[in-house]
Amino acid sequence: MTIKDLNPTIVWNNFYGLTQIPRPSKHEGKVQEYLLNWGLSHSLETFRDETGNIIIRKPATPGFENRRGVILQGHMDMVPQKTSDSNHDFLTDPIVTIIDGEWVTADRTTLGADNGIGVALALAVLEDPDVKHGPIEVLVTYDEETGMTGANELRPGVLKGDILINLDSEDEGELCVGCAGGLDATADFKYRKYNTPKGMLGYKVTVKGLQGGHSGMDISLYRANANKVIARILLPLLEQYGVKVVDFTGGSLRNAIPFEACAEILVPEENKKAVLDTVNEIFASVKAEFIDSDPSAVLYVDAVPAAPKFIQGSVMLRAVKAILACPAGVVRMSRTMEGLTETSTNLAIVRTQRGHITIHSLMRSAVDSSKAYLAEKMRCLFSLAGAEISFSGGYSGWTPKLDTPMNKIMMDQFQKVYGKPMKIMATHGGLECAIMGAKYPAWEMVSIGPTIKYPHSPDEKVNVPSVARTWDYLKAVLENVPEK
Repeated sequence: MTIKDLNPTIVWNNFYGLTQIPRPSKHEGKVQEYLLNWGLSHSLETFRDETGNIIIRKPATPGFENRRGVILQGHMDMVPQKTSDSNHDFLTDPIVTIIDGEWVTADRTTLGADNGIGVALALAVLEDPDVKHGPIEVLVTYDEETGMTGANELRPGVLKGDILINLDSEDEGELCVGCAGGLDATADFKYRKYNTPKGMLGYKVTVKGLQGGHSGMDISLYRANANKVIARILLPLLEQYGVKVVDFTGGSLRNAIPFEACAEILVPEENKKAVLDTVNEIFASVKAEFIDSDPSAVLYVDAVPAAPKFIQGSVMLRAVKAILACPAGVVRMSRTMEGLTETSTNLAIVRTQRGHITIHSLMRSAVDSSKAYLAEKMRCLFSLAGAEISFSGGYSGWTPKLDTPMNKIMMDQFQKVYGKPMKIMATHGGLECAIMGAKYPAWEMVSIGPTIKYPHSPDEKVNVPSVARTWDYLKAVLENVPEK
């Protein structure tokens, strides 16, 4: 049995098609061509805008021409994360899917259900002649995961509808009507390299097995940050035992909680035992602290040939201290919506290369002033540590509007399909609605989706029954869109 045999087959067949097309962020050429060909093969008006977004239009079902126009929206790219033992090439290889009971996951990689399932639902609406609807536009945006490029560069006036149903939410039964804004921070330390003195032993210290996850959806689960763990290990080694750092590498994506990190170090031969004991003691403490949220954390300490050069010690020490002092995780919980993170930071990526130690963080907040204050704290912290810090990619949040006509229809139809009330919520994740709504201020916007667990990590999985229920719900909503 494959995912093409799952119900509803029209949705899963479209998702299967997307899994066969490599589509990591910034490399969406193949999936753009796939979507263009898909739309044209179904005799639908289909085009690509200047940015790379794909737009497909379908006329109203006969008798529904007077309904308001609906835009079904998702993004074409996926987060390319894999375990260290996977040989998957995201630029060339299809995603290998696995059916595990009521869940679909992938073989040691991200699945791409974020947001492939949402796009598959939208394509299914276009393909199924039995779905009743007014004028439909499907907007599949480019490069959502690494900068929301497609949403940022979408031009006003291109789209005709005035109701946006975003299909990028990840909890069935929740109607998302707001999201956090975001801002990227990059700190840069410049360093020199020095020749390795005699009597130094080489080791590679690696932390693996952390759960990682989506820095918006999973940040409140208090999982360990691999970059922080390595920094905790390095600090006493640098301060007490004369250890030198050759390389520090951790994380790979700004919006993914780092689940692996490693440091290559040089250890004075006479301090070998003390250093190794310290490394193991610190990791044991970390393991105990996160035993509930990250029970599978593992540490590897491997002897390697001593590198010929190491990073300037004073700069490395300042960078390690800054990493430890930098906020990472929940900064503040919402006081108006129970269980919602208001403000957070993901200390996402650390790199040491070509004379620069770079540290990338993604800040999120539903309150613009809180985000700005957090950015100011980050600026002060890294400036005091001797780094240059820059900010980019800022966008405001999507302010909830609870009493719109479309919200009422979404709630009423959910009650009819599911037999229970729908939960209205906002997300700490970043949704393109915030950006596009600024360009189309008359839009009514909502976001829904089936249940997806652990997006942005190799543990990503989507719940099969929730896909079927979301499909039935989406059809009911489209049939009941109000008249113009």
